[in-house]
Amino acid sequence: MTGGWEDATDPAEVHALLEACDAHQADVTGTPRPVRRRETTAALVEGRHVRLLRENGRAIGMFTLTAGPRAEEPPGQPHADRPAYLCRLAVAPDHLATGSLVGVRCVREAIRLAGSLGADALRAEANPDIRGTRTLLASLGFEQCGPTHADDKGRRYVHLHKPLAVRKNEP
Repeated sequence: MTGGWEDATDPAEVHALLEACDAHQADVTGTPRPVRRRETTAALVEGRHVRLLRENGRAIGMFTLTAGPRAEEPPGQPHADRPAYLCRLAVAPDHLATGSLVGVRCVREAIRLAGSLGADALRAEANPDIRGTRTLLASLGFEQCGPTHADDKGRRYVHLHKPLAVRKNEP
């Protein structure tokens, strides 16, 4: 098996994986698909915020990690001096269907990467109706902050927070 982690370089490939994962999750859970914009995907790829996991040359998982939130910070988040933000977590539908550990690998890589960049917390949003994702995030130390929210399109989401160990500089 060949592959591993890389910075994504092809916005079309990233967007296709994201939309395939969204469609699969919507079909399985009966929840609305998020609206994804190709321009946003392209900007995130260009900014080197998207990490891609390959297996045998094929993209099987991805996530986006940024230093700033997509919107205003919600009230009730625990304090963090340097939070990082995990979003757009996606796994190839065939791997979701078989219960592979691609999602776990993605979140662990996001935690590792955020820590290596000096973040003291990792924040995320998740759809509470996608139980597998919520269970995964909880098992890796993410806690819900505040209530479940809903937007005008019926999309439900919760804010999550995971403290990270701050690495001290050695003298």
